[in-house]
Amino acid sequence: MKTAYFCGMKTAKPFIKWAGGKSQLLSEIRSKYPTTIEKYCEPFVGGGAVLFDVLSNYQPKEVLINDINAELINTYRQIKENCEPLILQLSDLQDKYKSFSDEQRKALFFEKRERFNSLKINGNADANLEKAALFIFINKTCFNGLYRVNSKGLFNVPFNNAKNPLLCDAENLRACSEVLQNVEMSVGDYSMCENFIDDKTFVYIDPPYRPLTQTAAFTSYCENNFSDIQQVELEMFVERISRKGARVVASNSDPKNVNADDNFFDDLYSKFKIERIFASRAINSKGSGRGKISELLVANF
Repeated sequence: MKTAYFCGMKTAKPFIKWAGGKSQLLSEIRSKYPTTIEKYCEPFVGGGAVLFDVLSNYQPKEVLINDINAELINTYRQIKENCEPLILQLSDLQDKYKSFSDEQRKALFFEKRERFNSLKINGNADANLEKAALFIFINKTCFNGLYRVNSKGLFNVPFNNAKNPLLCDAENLRACSEVLQNVEMSVGDYSMCENFIDDKTFVYIDPPYRPLTQTAAFTSYCENNFSDIQQVELEMFVERISRKGARVVASNSDPKNVNADDNFFDDLYSKFKIERIFASRAINSKGSGRGKISELLVANF
């Protein structure tokens, strides 16, 4: 049985909706945690369900989170460093949204999406707080919590017509800020984390999933897609940090959901332990394609 080392911090949870988020799979992933966690690293932090579970229940002395999505990492930084001003901006957006008619809410969404894109392309460091507030606002009011950009890097997910979204969860934002105080953050390719990782590090890897279908491949998380070649390169990264002595758990899609003969990951990670776990996901746009499907958990121990 794993032992959690509580440090008096509040329980924090993800502050955004995130496609492929791991909240529903935490119990399975948690079963892979080492007994103690001195160092922790997430090269693809995303919504941070595993991160906040580790930070809320353990006392890692050193933590590094990374993501290629600069706007996501900026939002983590603003929560860490400027939580109260961020709460004020989000509270104002929430009050405005709640007081508006449906048409006004839709217009507000597109206004703020355009402002976010303008700051993303042309903004400077002085705009980082506003950009973080807008990031959370459009995440909570866009379709399915997706983060998708076009070839120019502009966020283009449509409005979801939510009636009463919780745009400003002040209590959770403060809890997130508290547990993030000891966390180092970086933007870029996952390989940037390699020098941080050593034999004391627990690493959770949650890369962009290999698409199960063509319709599942429509989401561009950043300007560059994550191809099969990059999945192979990621496995080589897992091998390198495993040789350092790090404990590693990685997630990915299970191709066998749609093709029983597709052994891509079974072959790629044949040196490691592969476990199939079940999650509620949409594997295509039709209702018949939604439900319990298997995902992969790969571990080097």
